[in-house]
Amino acid sequence: MNDRARFVATILGDPVDRPPYWLYWSPWASTVARWEKEGKPKEVTNHRSLFGHEQPPLVVPVNCGPCPKLERTIIEEHDEYFIYLDEWGIKRRDTRDAVTIPEFLEFPVKGWEDWRRFKEERLNPDDPARLGGNWRELCLEWAQKGYPIQLGYYPDVTLYGCVRWLLGDEECLLAFLTMPDLVHDIMDHLTSLYLTVFAKVVKEVQVDVIHIWEDMCYRAGPLISPRHWEEFMGPNYRRIHAFAREHNIPIISVDTDGDPDRITPAMMGSGVNFLFPMEVAAGCDVNLWQARYPTLGMMGGIDKRALARGPQAIDRELARIRPAVEKGRYIPALDHTIPDDISWENYCYYAQALKRLVYG
Repeated sequence: MNDRARFVATILGDPVDRPPYWLYWSPWASTVARWEKEGKPKEVTNHRSLFGHEQPPLVVPVNCGPCPKLERTIIEEHDEYFIYLDEWGIKRRDTRDAVTIPEFLEFPVKGWEDWRRFKEERLNPDDPARLGGNWRELCLEWAQKGYPIQLGYYPDVTLYGCVRWLLGDEECLLAFLTMPDLVHDIMDHLTSLYLTVFAKVVKEVQVDVIHIWEDMCYRAGPLISPRHWEEFMGPNYRRIHAFAREHNIPIISVDTDGDPDRITPAMMGSGVNFLFPMEVAAGCDVNLWQARYPTLGMMGGIDKRALARGPQAIDRELARIRPAVEKGRYIPALDHTIPDDISWENYCYYAQALKRLVYG
């Protein structure tokens, strides 16, 4: 089987020779610096190439976000930090070493007037610049190589996430109660934008997965209630699902950190059949999730903290998730990006041990 066929069959629960071997998550910049001191070849920019990993879905590089694109603009510079406007027009403060999450200072939308202006200036679904570039040639090459092809990725294809980008973390949550019409309009317009762009792509490319980035959960559960998910997001997810069925796109995936258990039934009922990263620190045990949601495909679920503790801890962690691998509809991978407490030696051990597990 090629990478595309193996991925699709695994998630759909069809017969498959084995699950994909993915080294999905990237290391932090500080992790790379550590690894290069510990023996990773500096000329190898993609560490995955050293282990014979297989290809996760490749993203069709069309623009589903602000268009024309906003350029990152430095506003203030200081010895230890700088303040800038990002690609969504969010004012942020970041440290020079960039090893922490930036501080969000100001967001571009505070009400209807700002939203109407942003929508008119940056979110025209039919802007021809959205389909610029060499994506047609890339997709043809990927298809010939048997790679899976994806529409949507962080940070631009998202419903809850975009409301948060525009309004702010706390302001977004309050808006579900104080400005529900605004939240509806943002999510409805974005869904129309995505589907307009997607419709132009699928005329020329066979797509395997539509991906929606949300990050709308934390350790204690979702940031909004299941009722609010169904009211605001459900109708638009079902629009995306209807589009996927019409164009023979078999997989709809969602990336959300934390514990999404309370909204998972609603997501599945609206077409989602692939969920990740299944964070262990948030209580997501893939063995238990398989029992609860037997038709849901999953990826992730390996506690990255085990890699910092060494080979024995890695072996125990891989033994813990082995039943899920054997049961199917599961791609074993770390449960998020790779922090700098993980040595190069331990990561190499993990990559090789995971390969042995996957290949049986």
